[in-house]
Amino acid sequence: MSHRPISLLPDVLISQIAAGEVVDRPASVVKELLENALDAGASEITIRIDGGGIQRICIQDNGKGIPKDELELAVTRHATSKIQSLSELESVMSLGFRGEALASIASVSQFALSSYPKGQECAYSISNQSGRWLVEPSSASPGTTVDVQSLYFSTPARRKFLKTEQTEFFQCLDVVKRMALANPSVTWLVYRDGKLQSRFQESSWSARVFSILETMANGASKPIDVQTADMQLHGAVGLPDAARGKGDMQFFYVNGRFVKDKLIGHAVRSAYEDVLHGDKFPAFVLFLNLPANEVDVNVHPAKTEVRFRNARAVHQWVRQSIQACLAPSRAVAPLSDSSASVEVGAPSVTPSVSGNGNVWRASSASSPVVQVQAKSAALPFLREELADYIQAYRPIESAPRPAVITPRPLVQESQQSQAADHAELSEYLGQAIAQVHGIYILALRPDGMVVVDMHAAHERVLYEQFKNALDNQQTISSQELLVPLLVQIDPRLASEVDNGQHLWEKLGFRLSLISTQEIAVRAVPTMLAGQDLSALLQQWLEDLHQYGVAHVLERQRNEWLAGLACHTAVRANRKLTATEMNALLRSMERTERSDQCNHGRPTWRHFSLSEMDKWFLRGQ
Repeated sequence: MSHRPISLLPDVLISQIAAGEVVDRPASVVKELLENALDAGASEITIRIDGGGIQRICIQDNGKGIPKDELELAVTRHATSKIQSLSELESVMSLGFRGEALASIASVSQFALSSYPKGQECAYSISNQSGRWLVEPSSASPGTTVDVQSLYFSTPARRKFLKTEQTEFFQCLDVVKRMALANPSVTWLVYRDGKLQSRFQESSWSARVFSILETMANGASKPIDVQTADMQLHGAVGLPDAARGKGDMQFFYVNGRFVKDKLIGHAVRSAYEDVLHGDKFPAFVLFLNLPANEVDVNVHPAKTEVRFRNARAVHQWVRQSIQACLAPSRAVAPLSDSSASVEVGAPSVTPSVSGNGNVWRASSASSPVVQVQAKSAALPFLREELADYIQAYRPIESAPRPAVITPRPLVQESQQSQAADHAELSEYLGQAIAQVHGIYILALRPDGMVVVDMHAAHERVLYEQFKNALDNQQTISSQELLVPLLVQIDPRLASEVDNGQHLWEKLGFRLSLISTQEIAVRAVPTMLAGQDLSALLQQWLEDLHQYGVAHVLERQRNEWLAGLACHTAVRANRKLTATEMNALLRSMERTERSDQCNHGRPTWRHFSLSEMDKWFLRGQ
């Protein structure tokens, strides 16, 4: 390559280079122009898209407009009215602030802008004529209209990387939907090739969400609104049953700005870990508000990435808030069941509804000893629970599988009346009347019937009790290693070994830092005996470094407890009495996350009378 002297790039080329980051496809143009419209205070925005946005994108708003003498500045690089100093940049709340969007768009398209601010005698437009900007009177409506035609006409190589017109249009429509979700007080009209495609009328926030995200309507989501002194998280989280096969219904906003943030994504995913099947994606629309100086939005020209000043605190709080929203039990007061003793194999089992949620307690005389290898007796409650439940529900070998067993009379009128008195009927699981195929419990409610997968339901009840037992302990039982295990670590993670000593001890580890690249493991939690500790510790330290919490160990612990609950829970073909079935239903009503088993599968389904009427064409 021949030598060239260093020289300044032409302004047009600089803008075209910048456009590669700011305007990578038609949807980026729509995003930048809509942000300007919202910053201008628009209450109605019309979007016209022809040819997938390649032929034409026209955005019209009724905002405050741009005065005539500022039009040429508006299309000049790094000219803006939104910030004037570094302190304003650090506390910026407007969606746009870089002052380069219009210049970048104009450099790769045939561009025209018309604006009619309040108090001006008429509208004026600015357009590029033969390489020079021309300002002249216009007949535009109050507000601002930006008309972008022949996108990438000056950089045809860019067009090769675009998809079909249909794909590009729906990318543009997705941008509009993101903006509309965050701004329900604004009316949005979207035209595709001259025909009205979508209209989002000014509405309440919930109505806007359900109109755009139908999968979150009809009870498929829960509202969330929590706050601290400095942060607020509000919006809606989809129930696990409404999860999808792809993550296209996930919307997260920071101070009103849609973002795609790895830290936030990790926090949301980990919040759903206990209730969601591994290959599903939850739907959610969440808004995080915090002081502007606590978040840096000037990370990338596209402004979809942010950086939090206290990332660990944000991650933990978002995760815990979503977990708490998904966790509440039904808290329905138990109905009065028969107090007669129940035969379950050899031992006698008496229904009990103690404060810790234990509902089937075997007599201590016949309870087997459950061996939990441990250094100390740190988890007596866990061992007690295991003994009770294993004894109460030990498998019955070679049991036949009848079609329907354990019939009983229909729920008495007094029981129906008592159930109807519950404030939230939808949270009541009814009275058991039969066990079907040794797998399902059939229960009646005044408004229909409920079918419960007894193994999945019992599995969740046990799992939550085991977790609570561990959480209530000061330490987790650990096992000393005869020979310390030496583990190589990334030097950048070495500080986390010392910083996390309080966690190590609480979780049953005893570690010491030998060098910046090696640690000695002298004791490990009993539950992790036989695991690949080297890989586990590496990932754990990475979690501590990025998020401030060791989710890897918690995940390992939960997997262990989930397996324990799965093997301990009542099995198929296990004959239950009516009292036992009702005790399980009442326990489900008091247990957090009891709508799903430990693997994310549903534990029960409700069939209303109206649904059953449709099955048999009644009333038609």
